[in-house]
Amino acid sequence: MLILECPYCGIHADETELENGGEAHLTRATVGASDEEFESYLFARANPKGVHFERWRHAYGCGKWFLAARDTVTLEVFATYCAQTSEPPAEVLKAIRAKHPDWEGSA
Repeated sequence: MLILECPYCGIHADETELENGGEAHLTRATVGASDEEFESYLFARANPKGVHFERWRHAYGCGKWFLAARDTVTLEVFATYCAQTSEPPAEVLKAIRAKHPDWEGSA
């Protein structure tokens, strides 16, 4: 079972207490974007086998959105952090690279 720590209230919640919000760190299509760019923003999502950055909401707790870095194969959680973060914090990337030295990805 997937268990994530809410960075706001500090509670370790299992996936039944959370709502998944999909991929994190997306660049929103803005005014003037082409139809293709807007379609890509709405529907094109990474579905990696391995390290992935996701949005989660502590639905049955504080109700706040937060971000998580985890491995989709092993369910290992590297970190959770505030949703207002525009890119993964350096310490999160360091924790990922410590376990996956060949990982070259970014958010």
